Order: sequence, then structure tokens, then C-alpha cells
Amino acid sequence: MLMPGSLKISRIVLFSVLCLCFIFPARGQTGKQAASKNAESGQAANAPATSAPDDAKYVGSETCKTCHEDLYNAWEKTPHQKTLLDTKGGPSHQGCEGCHGPGADHVNGGGDKSKIFIFEKTAAKENDKRCLTCHAGAHPNFERSPHGHANVGCADCHSVHKFKIETNLLKTSQPDLCYSCHTEMKAAFSQPFHHKVDEGLMTCSDCHDPHGTFQGKQLRTTADQNTICTRCHTETAGPFVFEHPVVKAEGCVSCHSPHGSPNARLLNVSNVNTLCLQCHSATNLKAFPNAVSEQGGPVHNQAAQYTPCTNCHSQIHGSNATYNFFR
Repeated sequence: MLMPGSLKISRIVLFSVLCLCFIFPARGQTGKQAASKNAESGQAANAPATSAPDDAKYVGSETCKTCHEDLYNAWEKTPHQKTLLDTKGGPSHQGCEGCHGPGADHVNGGGDKSKIFIFEKTAAKENDKRCLTCHAGAHPNFERSPHGHANVGCADCHSVHKFKIETNLLKTSQPDLCYSCHTEMKAAFSQPFHHKVDEGLMTCSDCHDPHGTFQGKQLRTTADQNTICTRCHTETAGPFVFEHPVVKAEGCVSCHSPHGSPNARLLNVSNVNTLCLQCHSATNLKAFPNAVSEQGGPVHNQAAQYTPCTNCHSQIHGSNATYNFFR
């Protein structure tokens, strides 16, 4: 039978043994983890050595300048020159080789053009891929745009080296650049009443995004599509207490031709009454029950000569005073 003092000593010895059993395996496991981390850090330290051969394929823009000094001097004045400051991207994102690819083989081959990427000799889709590696964030819809589907590439409108307009590196100024394909628009802007595009007060890209949007005609996307018009024509923006439904439902183009028209105020038809009667007539009573009077059409006999509807219904885009847009 153990005495109380011996029992206490036995418990102390047992506790010590158990502590040793747990501590030493834990230290061993910690040592393994440290060794594993050291191995990983060693691999990480050696990682740059694996990418070194790829970096060796790049010669730098200064080397390109020795033969292409005129192109380099023009390029140096463009926003692309800032790529030389991109230390994180590495040589594949810097200078001339950021677009044309590694140039070591081209240089070693005595200027062999088959050893470098040349935009003029490559399909538009391949060129676009090069541009979109950097510009995809600004133009995410280009490949789905009408221009993209029509095989119109970046280089058809832009020139990195031989640009005429420094802004956006355009080959020539708007609207002439757009007219080179959209010839029918040149005729529209030559009509008696037109937006002042040819006069230089507006550009095509004020309303359209050539790189693609989710709207038809590549119109710039807004929550309210009429905003494209009302940001200039602010008096028609609203909101109004009494809205003209057609403005909200079909937009400004239901009555106006945005590029140009032979009619004042860019109206689709010459006679204002005829324009109004397209909706406000007895024949459209079922389709537009709230667009006509109780008699099933305008109160006045439109077959006779009367003043335009807008002489009385002056606030035709919307009114805060009367439901019939009198004021």
C-alpha cells in the first residue's frame, strides 16, 4: 500500500512522462513543417531562373530605336510610351515588344520580318487580340459589337505610329473617319436641318460607342436611353407630372431623325399635324384609347387648314401643369 507521499511522487512522475510524450512529437512535426517551408522558399527562389530564358528573348525598345528611329520618336509621344514604366508586367508588357512580341530573333536575323509580329500583315482578329490584352477592360464588348462582327479591326481606325489625331490615336478626324464606311450618314448630315457634326461642334462618338454597347446602333448605354439626347436638350428631360407616353415608350426617334432631316426640328415628316395623327386619330382609337378625344379623334377637323397642334399643345414633351400639354 502506497503512502500518501509516495502516491504524490508517482503522480508527478506520470505527469512528466506524459508531457515528454506530447512535446517531442510536436517538435518533430514543427521541424518537418519548417523544412517543408524552407524547401518551398528554395523553389520560389529558383523560380525566376525558369523564366529567365523567356526574358532573354526581349531586347528592349532602345534596341528597336536603332533601326526604327522615326517610328520610335512618334510612338514616344503617345500614351503607349507609359508602358516603359510598367515594371510589374515585365518586358512582355513594355515598349515596342509589348505589342510586337519578343524581338531577339528579329534582331539576330538581321531584321527578318518573319521573326516579329507585324500588324499590317496579320488578320484583324489577331491584331485585336493583341490590343485587347491591355484594352479589354475599357472595351469589353468590342468582339460582340457590329464592328467586331464585320471584321473591322482596331487598326482600321487607330494607328499607333501614323496617327493624324493624337486623341485616341485616330487615323483621321471624325466624322471623316466614320464616313469612310458609313457613307449614307454623310448625306444625312448634309440635309438642311442636322446636328452640327460637320461643323465640328459634335462628333459621332458623342452618341455612339464604336467599340460596342448593349444597345442597337452602338448607342452609348444609359439607364434612360433618352439621356443621349436630353444631356444637350435639357428642357425635354423631365420628369414631368404629365408625361407624353410615346417619349418614354419609343424615345425621341419616334418623332425626330437624329442625324438630319429636310424638316425643321429634325422631324420625321414635314407637317406637324400629320406626325401627331399617326397616333392621335380615330383609326387608332383601339390601339391608343387615351390618345384621342371622346369623339374618337382630334376635336378639330384636320381635313381643313388649321394651325399646327403644337400651337396649343406647346409642351408636347411633357407638362407639369396640364394633362393635355397646353402649358
